[in-house]
Amino acid sequence: IATSSDEYYLELSENPVQFENASSVNNVFFDEANKQVFAVRSGGATGVVVKGPDDKSSVAFRMDDKGEVKCIKFSLGNKILAVQRTTKSVDFMNFIPDYPHLEFSHECKTKNANILGFCWTNWNEIVFVTDQGIEFYQVLPDKRTLKLLKSQSINVNWYMYCPETAVLLLSTTVQGNVLQPFAFKSATVSKMSKFEIELPAVPKPAKLSLSERDIAVATIYDQLYVMYLKHHSRSTNSPGAEVVLYHLPREGTCRKTHVLKLNTTGKFALNVVDNLVVVHHQSSQTSLIYDIKLRELDGALNVHQPVLPARSINPYKIHLTGPAAAPSQAPVPCELYSSSWSVFQPDIIISASEGYLWYLQVKLQPTLNLLQDKGKLMDFLLRRRDCKMVILSVCSQMLTGGDKGNLSVVATVFDKLNQVYKEYLDAEQAYTAAMESGPSRSSTSYKRPVRTQAVIDQSDMYTHVLSDFTEKKGVKHKFIIAVLMEYIRSLNQFQIPVQHYLYELVIKTLVQHNLFYMLHQFLQYHVLSDSKPLACLLLSLESTYPPAHQLSLDMLKRLSTANDEIVEVLLSKQQVLGALRFIRSVGAHDNVSARKFLDAARQTNDTMLFYTIFRFFEQRNMRLNTLFTLIGHCEEHVAYFKQVFGENALMKQATA
Repeated sequence: IATSSDEYYLELSENPVQFENASSVNNVFFDEANKQVFAVRSGGATGVVVKGPDDKSSVAFRMDDKGEVKCIKFSLGNKILAVQRTTKSVDFMNFIPDYPHLEFSHECKTKNANILGFCWTNWNEIVFVTDQGIEFYQVLPDKRTLKLLKSQSINVNWYMYCPETAVLLLSTTVQGNVLQPFAFKSATVSKMSKFEIELPAVPKPAKLSLSERDIAVATIYDQLYVMYLKHHSRSTNSPGAEVVLYHLPREGTCRKTHVLKLNTTGKFALNVVDNLVVVHHQSSQTSLIYDIKLRELDGALNVHQPVLPARSINPYKIHLTGPAAAPSQAPVPCELYSSSWSVFQPDIIISASEGYLWYLQVKLQPTLNLLQDKGKLMDFLLRRRDCKMVILSVCSQMLTGGDKGNLSVVATVFDKLNQVYKEYLDAEQAYTAAMESGPSRSSTSYKRPVRTQAVIDQSDMYTHVLSDFTEKKGVKHKFIIAVLMEYIRSLNQFQIPVQHYLYELVIKTLVQHNLFYMLHQFLQYHVLSDSKPLACLLLSLESTYPPAHQLSLDMLKRLSTANDEIVEVLLSKQQVLGALRFIRSVGAHDNVSARKFLDAARQTNDTMLFYTIFRFFEQRNMRLNTLFTLIGHCEEHVAYFKQVFGENALMKQATA
């Protein structure tokens, strides 16, 4: 499949964990719990190098060569090392500071049992998995011994452990398709409900058995799933292999819930990245991704096709190191989908031959060109971790790209964004209310909602999409207004209070295109909600559109909390009598500052207006039995009044 560079939606991490490659070591092991690679030379005698995701988890040491190492893992936090060399016992070594750095050994207690492997469930708790069951121990590093916590007898073919959930899966029965899960938590183990994996039908007398290669365990959308790679069966005429997902709850029965159609046959490997199931196909050297929340209901089961067309992982180049590499040597291409690759859950790929551990990553930008249905694309993006800027770029592209003009698509996208936005606002409100009501049994269960990148609020849309969009050349103004009003409609539909700057954007756009009749209608029918900032914006438009002045005053009056602003507006227009009439109409004339009105009256250079205003406040002060000089610092206005009209014009009590 020819792929252009902007269509690779999967890539290997830029800074891989690098370890000594297979040519210089005897064995390479991977510990899924700590995400560590162990490179063991000569059984450990000439060195064990442990590389983890960061330098803190990297360590190097030596140990005695007591035979071939079958399994090697640190407990959580690199505190205790466990090494299995035989099928009968596991050796331990303390790495805790100030503890003796000596090895001690422990044999499995079940007679004639063979140890298949072990899993650390805590820094000092370990479970031995044998072919006859499990043995759960507490390691006592100071005493260099193990204490049995619990054992369970059951025939075991193979096992799989999910460190994220501390769930151990055992394959039982002859065909290996009955799986028995156990859950571990702080020194306790609980037996979960066993379940059966349905194997493909084969002609008799042949019998299939379940291989651990075809099973993976992973957490998807915070739920634990067992993924079964069901290969193509010639007898059933099925079009190809499929991945069957079994949902494994902590309590209750495990059910088959999803089927991922692969539509091809061959060798596959599974990863889970950002809640997406990734299926790698070796022969075509491509990968497919599935999102189990994009539902295509087929009866009780969710049957899923790939979200996007099959694509290869983005080509990767390796920088050669070591004595053979020349300083100026160019990086060499890495062989993708190599047979030496090992895939681990959830998102790890290891190449033992090249000595690299990569994290698989999803790139969202290429999905924009591969998923044409904008509604489906938005559903897909809203569930991804780093989605904000990509979603905003989809919105911009939708308004100015080839799709422009399709308002129903715009409406769908806005509604999907605002639904997530509203859910976050409601959760935040519920949390705040629970906290304010004081400690109670219900409030302790409330966790502060996490604001994910999927929450696209009004300021995001304004800053990154709408303000740029209104300035775009070549876009019809009717479409611009329609888009702005569509976003406001969507906010209103979800009962989200619209921020004033969105209304301001509408008004500025209408004015810019001389659509004053439309502006008048929007205000008259309250399409644009009243607010002080909006009223002030209308005032500033008076020179361009004179009726804006009255529209602004009407809005301020409706707000009923904006009396001061109305007075300021009228005084700034030298409508001093109008301001006085308004202040009397709302019954606030006894408390208002006389100086503000007298200042404005003086500035008009109309002495009779000044006389009228002065007389009004003079009479008010007589009624309230106060002096001009005592309220409002009006001495200069009293002096001016005397100068123009004479001292005898003053009312007697006003100067008392």
